[in-house]
Amino acid sequence: MLAVIERLGLFLVRAGVVTDAQLADGLQIHKVTGLPLTQVLMEMGYCKSGDILPKLARQLGIKYIDLGDYKINVTAIAVVPEELARRYSVLPVDFADGKLVLLMASPDNVLAIDDVQMASGYEVTPAVGLYDDIEAGINQYFSMADSLSSDLTAGAAGEDLDGVEAISEDAPIVKLINFIISQGVEDRASDIHIEPQEKNLRVRYRIDGVLHEVMKSPKRVQAAIISRLKIMASMDIAENRKPQDGRATMSVKGRGVDFRVATLPTIYGERVCMRVLETESILLRLDDLGFLPDTLSRFKSAFSKPYGAILVTGPTGSGKSTSLYATLNVLNTEGKNIVTIEDPVEYRLPGINQVQINAKAGLSFARGLRAILRASPDIVMVGEIRDHETAQIAIEAALTGHLVLSTLHTNDAPGAISRLTEMGIEPFLISSAIDCVQAQRLARRLCPYCKEPYTPDADLVKAMGIKSEEPLTLYRPKGCSKCNNNGYKGRVGLYEVMLMSPTIEKLTVERATAEEIKRTAMEEGMQTLREDGIAKVLQGQTSYEEVLRVVV
Repeated sequence: MLAVIERLGLFLVRAGVVTDAQLADGLQIHKVTGLPLTQVLMEMGYCKSGDILPKLARQLGIKYIDLGDYKINVTAIAVVPEELARRYSVLPVDFADGKLVLLMASPDNVLAIDDVQMASGYEVTPAVGLYDDIEAGINQYFSMADSLSSDLTAGAAGEDLDGVEAISEDAPIVKLINFIISQGVEDRASDIHIEPQEKNLRVRYRIDGVLHEVMKSPKRVQAAIISRLKIMASMDIAENRKPQDGRATMSVKGRGVDFRVATLPTIYGERVCMRVLETESILLRLDDLGFLPDTLSRFKSAFSKPYGAILVTGPTGSGKSTSLYATLNVLNTEGKNIVTIEDPVEYRLPGINQVQINAKAGLSFARGLRAILRASPDIVMVGEIRDHETAQIAIEAALTGHLVLSTLHTNDAPGAISRLTEMGIEPFLISSAIDCVQAQRLARRLCPYCKEPYTPDADLVKAMGIKSEEPLTLYRPKGCSKCNNNGYKGRVGLYEVMLMSPTIEKLTVERATAEEIKRTAMEEGMQTLREDGIAKVLQGQTSYEEVLRVVV
């Protein structure tokens, strides 16, 4: 091994990276500490990683990997024991052509390569990386399985999971799934998608509303991964011909996280979607959701009334429930009896009575809402109006002295009136009960660390509908290590708040179209989703392209 190290040192001298005297110092420290020679030379200040590692990789005919810009395939992590990775300071990072890519500070360590090949069963392709990065990666990725403890909840009351709990937590498949889930939570994913493909199993995270592929697993582990996920969600693992729904509750690094799990049979196997829901008690503030001052003022004027109905509309994943929770936090006082009925309960709100839908037990939105109204509530939140029966009860509750908050799936605020009419609710009841309809979307927020200013051309300014004689400064995404090189980090809400004025009430009774109602609402001061988005583009919060992506 010493001869190999000396040959490495000779190469570094010939490449002009270090001098003979510096190499001699480095070899002496290397023999005492056992640290990689390249790391010793860098720590002594004789060279930098950018000088030494790429040249070393080219000399050895291998790849140089900078972990700051590299997405690790967690499947690779699962095939190498932690003890081996720590002993040799190596980190499995990926698969390439059926071989395991092993990141090493000393890629000439043939003993480490042989031991990893024996333990993993894969032929190893070495790559060179920075020692400190490798150590940090080992601490991060191998600690995930230890930090993830699961508290599996049965889909049906009283279900016996003793056999499930007997599965060893050290099993590679269990460790791999723990990695996938823990990394998804760390990356702020709202959904984790496990998708069978023809030749592999793809894993994608939905981050800030956009799907990102994070890894591909070998096809041979597909059945084991899907079965394990179904066990966690208390599903029937023998049933693979029809869709199933389930739930699992876990603690990830001390944070309670609930997963709503759904399977869907495809031609290549069962697809699994895990919706990530934080279960910890939180305190959401309306002021933090991205409302413009005028829009927030209009919305607050609606829920300040003691009765009536407030609807929040938008597609799945547009932040409707978050807006309602923030509203409830404002309304939550000791003198109010607030009851919610949800599917699922996404956040725990102290002081509020929250009811979970249970279809198997016969507790639907309609049945639960009837029971709630017999409990003398002041404020009722219905997670979603899905059918005529639920809509009818909610409208009647709003007309009989209750403040009712709920969500509806429509493209814009005026469309909610038409949607309720289509559900069979009489227009005169809608006009009397509804006080406010808020439509919303979530747009990706520009990364504050790398967003790039630019001056838009005349055509873009015209397309945005802006009339300005002065040159405008807008911002666009660039990408950096803070935002995974996509230019966006976090999300900002776009809002459209329509108040029910006498004119709109009259149009509702007359069964006017959504377009007619929208035109009147805009004349009365309603700012549309697009206009709200343009205002946030001018503020530098998001980009025009992102507004176009989320607004119809």
